[in-house]
Amino acid sequence: MRVLVTGATGLIGGAVARRLKEEGHEVVGLARSEASAAKLLDRGFVAEMGELADPASLAATLRGVDAVVHAASPNDQNAASLDEIATRAILEAQRGTGKRFIYTSGSLVYGSTGDTSVTEHTPLNPVEMVRWREAFEREILAAEAEGVHPVVIRPAWVYGNWGGAAMMMVASAKEHGAALHVGDGKNRWSTVHTDDLADLYALALERAPAGSVFNGAHGSAPRLIKIASAASELGGAGGRVAAWPLEEARKVLRGFADAIASDQIISSEKAKRELGWNPSRGSIIDELRTYALAVA
Repeated sequence: MRVLVTGATGLIGGAVARRLKEEGHEVVGLARSEASAAKLLDRGFVAEMGELADPASLAATLRGVDAVVHAASPNDQNAASLDEIATRAILEAQRGTGKRFIYTSGSLVYGSTGDTSVTEHTPLNPVEMVRWREAFEREILAAEAEGVHPVVIRPAWVYGNWGGAAMMMVASAKEHGAALHVGDGKNRWSTVHTDDLADLYALALERAPAGSVFNGAHGSAPRLIKIASAASELGGAGGRVAAWPLEEARKVLRGFADAIASDQIISSEKAKRELGWNPSRGSIIDELRTYALAVA
């Protein structure tokens, strides 16, 4: 298939693009500049000029692909508006075609789960930062009735390939001599390696029924303070950590502080059972410690 992957040089989209290319698909990426196009071409992808904020520039590219994986996000205050503009343009182009559209949501739509392992059937209770996604997911899935083949994937906290939110704690360890964790650090993070997640996207593109939703998480859900300790080792702070009070963190990180402090246990049994997903990469703590040994 010829597949448009938005965010094809990012953490999730990059891993997905590489995985699809390995499987023999032709991967198309959007480029806003000649420099962006060069990066895509260097990785063996097709570069098409355009940008997510401009539906008109997307139109020609969308007509020329068999499927779309939407994995791009600016991860800032413009995330919601940009996502809605791009996604609606994709859905409009795909109406009546039966083409597959894989949309990237996230486990934060569940909010804090406590000790309950949540599934795709658990009612949503999003953290404020992604509250808009609850209704937007419904809109995307409803496009099935209009001849689109939509699938929603909800990744947990993503790590691997030297990326992900945990690297913020590595940076704080380098700057402050201790990795800062938001809150008391007792909350748990369900996580997933970006390469395992890419396997899930590839399987969803091939096998997922229209209108389906899949969580992407693997392994136990370590407490944030344990992740911070491993990040501290990588940051050269010897495992030292320090609490960053939530109220203080909100002044800097705004809604992202509450996301970091959320306590989640996410189940991905559905993806394993229905798609044959078999995640196998090491845990986020093992990954950070491996990096620390590599740079020692």
